[in-house]
Amino acid sequence: MAREFIVPGQIINGSGALDLAKAKFPGFGRKALIVTDPMMVKLGNCGKVEAALKDEGVDYAIYSDITGEPTDTMIAAGLEKYKAEKCDFLIGLGGGSPMDSMKAIGSLVENGGSIDDYMGKVIDVKMPPLVAIPTTAGTGSEATQFTIINNTQKQVKMLLKGACLMSTLAIIDPQFTMTAPAGVTAHTGLDALCHCTEAFTSRKAQPLSDTFALSAVKRIFTYLPKAYKNGKDEDARVQMSIAALEAGISFNNSSVTLIHGMSRPIGAIFHIAHGLSNAMLLKECFKFALPGAYDRFAILGRTIGVASAEDDDKTASEKFLAAVCGIVDELNTPTLEQYGVNRDEFFAQIPKMASDALDSGSPQNTMRDITKEDIEQMYRNLWA
Repeated sequence: MAREFIVPGQIINGSGALDLAKAKFPGFGRKALIVTDPMMVKLGNCGKVEAALKDEGVDYAIYSDITGEPTDTMIAAGLEKYKAEKCDFLIGLGGGSPMDSMKAIGSLVENGGSIDDYMGKVIDVKMPPLVAIPTTAGTGSEATQFTIINNTQKQVKMLLKGACLMSTLAIIDPQFTMTAPAGVTAHTGLDALCHCTEAFTSRKAQPLSDTFALSAVKRIFTYLPKAYKNGKDEDARVQMSIAALEAGISFNNSSVTLIHGMSRPIGAIFHIAHGLSNAMLLKECFKFALPGAYDRFAILGRTIGVASAEDDDKTASEKFLAAVCGIVDELNTPTLEQYGVNRDEFFAQIPKMASDALDSGSPQNTMRDITKEDIEQMYRNLWA
């Protein structure tokens, strides 16, 4: 069966990528809107992009009000800024939130309206050029046709999709990830682990996505603990930036599964960062998924070296799950209780979260049939 495989228009990666890429900016337009967050301004990362634009004689404005996971109101304000400043292309600088915001703002430039209008629809509109510059190694947003925006009225995270949302240029420069603190390094890295492992064990996996997924999972198990323990380890940062990109490409061309489906409602209701809520779910969701895909999880176990060719698929799968549990613990991932979520409030939301998870479509990509009752039980098990 023929399958489409979508990647960014161009990727420039490695140390010094921004310096190499900046000559592309004049070809995108006269004035850029840099979509970012206050921390990127404070850390000086935004200043590096500003300097690159100035070097090329390109004007710019800054929208730095992405103060958390993006909401429809943030997107509306960003669109207003884009139009008021008469911009003609966008640069997303930061983690997944600024890059997702850039895509969402871009989708409204020609057609107007609200980003909420696209809920449940495929986005297919004319877009301005999009330049994605990730500052964390995890979300993969620079390489996906997705944007995740909180609908503030319905209290749901909208997973919005469209090939037009793919970045025109992705600049993968590890200099930007060097400023990420240990907690962010851990949670975004585990997000990348979810991306590649879910992509590989999805019903929609394909040979090309498998290639990127297996490369990513091997890099993550090798280099994420190193980057977490020593944020100045440049080689580990370089390898993790590649792994995040590979993981993004892999799930963009297959799909995510149960973890992401269950994670989005937790984030929408309890305002837990996406990568962290994914990390909290890894153990429980893979315990459920394993029996439906022993052969696929076994390959993952052999790829990272915790299982051998002599192990049968079930044993190799269980060794991979043990390795996942180990890295989650090694990176000091908190439980919901440790994070401060109230148990009674969480349990009261379980029916809604389970419905929202199923409505997203992601759990159904898992290679094991799943019901709402299964999801509700997994949410309860997070407190076991």
